[in-house]
Formats: sequence, structure tokens, C-alpha cells
Amino acid sequence: MTIAGIDYSMTSPAICFYDMNVGDCKFENCEIYYLTQSKKYEVSFKNVRGNYFEYDDDLNKRYDLISSYFLDRIYERYELSNTFQVFIEGYSMGSSGRVFNIAENTGILKYRFWNLGIKYATVPPTVIKKFATGKGNANKERMQEVFESEHPIRLKEELKQTEKQWNPSSDIIDAYYICKYGATLLTN
Repeated sequence: MTIAGIDYSMTSPAICFYDMNVGDCKFENCEIYYLTQSKKYEVSFKNVRGNYFEYDDDLNKRYDLISSYFLDRIYERYELSNTFQVFIEGYSMGSSGRVFNIAENTGILKYRFWNLGIKYATVPPTVIKKFATGKGNANKERMQEVFESEHPIRLKEELKQTEKQWNPSSDIIDAYYICKYGATLLTN
């Protein structure tokens, strides 16, 4: 079975793929793809691939571009069947700002999944944080600390991010834990 974990957003969405036939769900056994609005973060290393994207002010074009990128990654690598499952992070209850835009963007992806027969399950952010760290209200710093304690890779260094920058490293980490959570659910 193949699992995809998605941390979906307007600016730095990430997807993590894991084939349950290749061993344990560890970062090195996954394929990660993300979009970035900053050319300097369009990097590839090990099993991580970043792609720069531009958009104009038309939100509909942006929604289409982002969802198409994710569908292309899915179709490039996996035959969709009953052995493919997507887990996508749900909405944060404390969100502020452009929450309607985020909901519309995610709604487009979910609609396209439904229309194509791609099975998906939505997982609340608090569940992912508790799964990863033991605390449902863990912040980005704590998620990164736990990730780095489990894996030798230092994402911020690979991406040449400063300590105060969180995207795309936090999105990659979230997508990984969403995927790992899904793998855990399906094996228990």
C-alpha cells in the first residue's frame, strides 16, 4: 500500500509519499515534494524535491496550479487503486487571516480527489502534533526538535533557512508526520 501525507497551504504545500513495501516509515524511506514561492528554496537533496511556483492575483489559477502539482506527483509515481490512501491535514481551529482562501484552496484539492476516486482522510492538526511530540498543541520548534532527534537530516541547513524561517522545512516535517500517522493507522 502507498500512503501520501499532505500539509496543504497557499504558499508552501508539501506531500510525503511512503510505500509500505519498502520497510518502516522513516524519513529516508519516503519521497517528499513541496512548492515554494522563493527561488532560493527550489532545491533538491536526497529524497526531497522543491519546485518554485509563480502566480498572479487570480486565486483560481493559484488553486488550480497547486492542486495540479499534487495530482501530477501522485500520477507520476503511483497507480491509483485500492492500495493508495491520502491523509491530509485538517483546518486549524485557531487560524486567522485568509482562512476562507485556505478553505477554498483545500476544497478544490478535495473535490479533485473525490472526482478522480482518490481516497482521502482528514486528520486534525492537534492529532498530528500529539502523534509526533506527545502534545497536541506543540509548536513548530517542538516539531522540528522531535524530527531532528529521530532523523540525522537537518532540513533548515539543507534548505539554507535561518532559525527564524519556518517554510518550507516545517511543511515538510508536517507532511512527513501526517504520512507516518497514516501508515501507523493502517498497520494497527
